Amino acid sequence: MTDLAWINGALIAARPQAVGALLRYFRDLDQAEEAFQEACLRALKSWPKNGPPRDPAAWLILVGRNAGLDGVRRRSRDAALPDEDALSDLDDVEAPLAERLDGSHYRDDVLRLLFVCGHPELPATQQIALALRIVAGLSVKQIARAFLVGEAAMEQRITRAKARIAKAEVPFETPGAVERSERLAAVAAMLYLVFNEGYSAGDGEARAQFCNEAIRLARLLLRLFPTEPEVMGLTALMLLQHARVAARFDADGQIVLLEDQDRSLWNRKLIAEGLALIDKAMRHRAPGAYQVQAAIAALHARAARFADTDWRGIERLYATLELLQPSPVVTLNRASALSKVAGPAEALEMIEPLGARLAGYFHFHGARGALLLQLGRTAEARTCFDQAIALANTAAEANHIRQHLDRLTQDSAQAMSAQPDAARP
Repeated sequence: MTDLAWINGALIAARPQAVGALLRYFRDLDQAEEAFQEACLRALKSWPKNGPPRDPAAWLILVGRNAGLDGVRRRSRDAALPDEDALSDLDDVEAPLAERLDGSHYRDDVLRLLFVCGHPELPATQQIALALRIVAGLSVKQIARAFLVGEAAMEQRITRAKARIAKAEVPFETPGAVERSERLAAVAAMLYLVFNEGYSAGDGEARAQFCNEAIRLARLLLRLFPTEPEVMGLTALMLLQHARVAARFDADGQIVLLEDQDRSLWNRKLIAEGLALIDKAMRHRAPGAYQVQAAIAALHARAARFADTDWRGIERLYATLELLQPSPVVTLNRASALSKVAGPAEALEMIEPLGARLAGYFHFHGARGALLLQLGRTAEARTCFDQAIALANTAAEANHIRQHLDRLTQDSAQAMSAQPDAARP
């Protein structure tokens, strides 16, 4: 198979495992990234001509490791050679480490890398940004969008995080139980942002890669922390949201709103797993933000039809989430639920103060436009939809907003045609 789109997808999917393994070899983030990029360049030359390898991740790890070692040799040509005893043992140097990792309760290089990125030497925002760049391979633009900041500011944040880890000489070994607990919140946040990047992606293959990897790591995290209710809530939230993936886009890749989704396409196995996890988490009576979000997703999953949705319960849960995790985005979501309970006027009143903070957020302008449209304020709605299209992150998002604009145009044309000839301009 020589399709370039497939090759790009394979490189994206293999990145977390490959970078994690290369970091284990080189103990240096920049060197691991450089080795992976060199392996990707060689893949782009080799795979179209020779066909893809059976295991792309293993190929990239091997080629990246060799490329990295070549670089080390070039930089150290003038350095004295180590003792013969050390040289003769190089071939086996990774084996004991691999066996030690595989024999522990902490086997996954990717999850291990996330815990390294979650080192307490870094501020929380730098931990998450670094993980999204190093582990998930997201672009600076994508990460900046997730944090609602500019690209230049995010580039600086990531650069500072790398420098801080290097200066602190952070060990790239398996963290102990206490360290894992201390870094758990940061790792959970990283996983959920990786999941969200896949959840919001317009490309089906990208959705599958990011969402499936985040869920896999969340399940592994749950095995490490089997009694932690927030890890249960995080895993449940991902499962319940991902269960709707087959119904969220039509055959042309266009967004299908929740109210229009074919619920028979929802993955009932994932829903059952998610519901069991959130029910178990709630029994701990230690509520957290992921549990509340999972409870909201559970109310959607339990509704047989859109009309059966418990919007009042969802609005109350968002109010709880506002207390646990104050955010303009949470308030925006609460307003959407409130519109179903109290009408668009009250919802619009709730989101109007958010304009300054969410001026660059696609969903704010889309939601505000929809509320204005319901209130008959079509000129204002059109302006909001135009702003939303300008901020759309994917073609599917832009097309979704254009549907609203097309509806406005059709309604205007119908109104004009209904007027007597003398009344027309």
